[in-house]
Amino acid sequence: MAELREAKEPFRFHTRLHLTELTGFKAGTLEQLLFLIKKVPGSSIYHHTHRFLQQHQYLSPEPPNDFAYWVTEVMGEDELGEKLASIDTIQYHAIRNLRERIVFTIDDHLKKSSSAKLKFSRKDEEFCFMKSVSFIVPTAYIAVNLKQFAETLEKVTFDSIYFHIFESRLRLERSSNDFSNWIENSLGDKKLANDISRFDPYTQTLENLKKILIRIVKKRIEE
Repeated sequence: MAELREAKEPFRFHTRLHLTELTGFKAGTLEQLLFLIKKVPGSSIYHHTHRFLQQHQYLSPEPPNDFAYWVTEVMGEDELGEKLASIDTIQYHAIRNLRERIVFTIDDHLKKSSSAKLKFSRKDEEFCFMKSVSFIVPTAYIAVNLKQFAETLEKVTFDSIYFHIFESRLRLERSSNDFSNWIENSLGDKKLANDISRFDPYTQTLENLKKILIRIVKKRIEE
């Protein structure tokens, strides 16, 4: 049975302690925004594309993109805002690739719209760049088979789920999340690994994401 299959390597659940820091960089025009997006550390790009997911665990998330919000609501550039909001974050395996896409989108818009270059934000409405600082901490939870894995998923915090689904994938520049990697490479269950990596976690709250993961794993155990 799937739940009795021992993993080659046990899965150690980790969690994260999160801090948000100001970078000191501000943008009052689209050209300044573009320049600073190229300059700020990757932790800042990560913060402004994942902030909503980190802060709202129970609410239905909107597109987690601060750049799109500022461009639309403050600068009045609806077309550019829509393009930034439509960037499919899940397809990028590294922050640098996501940054490059954002840069290209803004740069392309500025080349096509001379009026966009003439717009300035109000003094108290500049885009303030922040960055995410995470401290990764191992938990006491370890799973050596699917049954233990499912039981542990019910116990771990949302911060642990967030780390293994979102943060570690981008940090290690993997094509999938920690759970799918372990299930495929240590348990040899490619079907379950694909089932977990196939759905879009960015459209879920952390609460729903946890429930979906548990449901998928338990269904596989029953099979």
